[in-house]
Amino acid sequence: MLRWLIGGGREPQGLAEKSVQTLGEEQTQNPYTELLVLKGHHDIVRFLVPVDDYRFASAGDDGIVCLWNAQTGDKLFELHAHTQKITALAAFPLTDAYEEKCHMILTAGADRAVIVWDCDNGRQIHKVSCFHSTVKCLTVLQRLDVWLSGGSDLCVWNQKLDLLCKSHLIDSDISAMIELPKNCVAAAVGKELIILRLKTSKDGTEWDVFEVKRLLDHQDNILSLISVSDLTFATGSHVGELIVWDALDWTMQAYECNWDASLHVDPQQEIKLSHSQNKISIQHLTSDEECVFAAVGKGIYVYNLQMKRVIAFQRTAHDSAVLHITKVPNRQLISCSEDGSVRIWELREKQQLTAEPVPSGFFSMWGFGRATKQANNTAKKAPESTTIYSLDLTGDLIGHSSAVQMFLYFGEHGLATCSADHLIILWKDGERESRLRSLMLFHKLEHSEDLQLRI
Repeated sequence: MLRWLIGGGREPQGLAEKSVQTLGEEQTQNPYTELLVLKGHHDIVRFLVPVDDYRFASAGDDGIVCLWNAQTGDKLFELHAHTQKITALAAFPLTDAYEEKCHMILTAGADRAVIVWDCDNGRQIHKVSCFHSTVKCLTVLQRLDVWLSGGSDLCVWNQKLDLLCKSHLIDSDISAMIELPKNCVAAAVGKELIILRLKTSKDGTEWDVFEVKRLLDHQDNILSLISVSDLTFATGSHVGELIVWDALDWTMQAYECNWDASLHVDPQQEIKLSHSQNKISIQHLTSDEECVFAAVGKGIYVYNLQMKRVIAFQRTAHDSAVLHITKVPNRQLISCSEDGSVRIWELREKQQLTAEPVPSGFFSMWGFGRATKQANNTAKKAPESTTIYSLDLTGDLIGHSSAVQMFLYFGEHGLATCSADHLIILWKDGERESRLRSLMLFHKLEHSEDLQLRI
């Protein structure tokens, strides 16, 4: 139903695998039947970050930063200062001296500059251009009221862009950072995970950052680094390794790499998987503290942290690599892909099947008596290692004509997606929007009748 709403859309993939789920034109479980196309960028839009419950910022390769209203789709501000593409974007909510909340964002560009913007008036507050290389990531530590920039160096700054301290790690750049307990930070540098600790004097005038430990368990570059809870974090690599870490002592809690080993794949599928090892990189991870949701190649996998195994999966969720994934309420997941699609999935519990023992007479009749016991044991153990949930497709949003980089979920205000086609799309709940329009019409009519009575 949504396929024709935008002139572009995803082209049919003739070589797509048959296992890709599809929906008909009538998507009865998909609420997003309306969309707003937001135009403000002239190149790939790579980043979206929420400012508050109804505002968000976008940035990309054109160096422009736009602030939007997620309710109406109105462009609030268009920020120009970077001369090259934006490489990192982060929200920085602060409290000023009058205890009034002031929302700010940080932007880093390939022009080796970092800028602090005021989201309420669209003005540039501070700018610094003293970096020796491009800043690849920005991380705000609200508890310490500082923020970190990661590139060839790790720098610690306050809200006024005063450099508090700097640490040079290795020749490779920092690609991602997250905050850990005890004033620590985990930084992904190639295939290494470096634990750093921030130290400050009692009066807060002197700062230092020093390396505590290096974790060398990944075999290839780390592509995703997320905080799962106060006690746990997770990393995903280019060769499909998921590692769950203890956030206090940085020991490995769980490791998963061969995602299909326990899913009882038939031999022909095993051969297909072995030929596509280059398509198993973990592009993105997200978590709800109970499970980690991994975008592995074209697929989506749900890894239960307590059971330490995959409990649901879609091996081919999209026609191309999955770039972003998020868990939303009502046991739903949303994913987007290089193929230009955004898809909604529901995590549903399967009905558990009990294994029935195979009669020994059948095997002994053909001279397989020794194999009988082994076959029976195999039959009984199989259900223990099969997935207990399914991921069922409930919505397919076709509007972008190129790779969807990421998205933001705004609850009742809908979904915002950004793409390599230079567009941002707001997907809206059609029934809700229809009700809102009806209410607005009734209010206008009542106001009109009041005016007529007064005249």
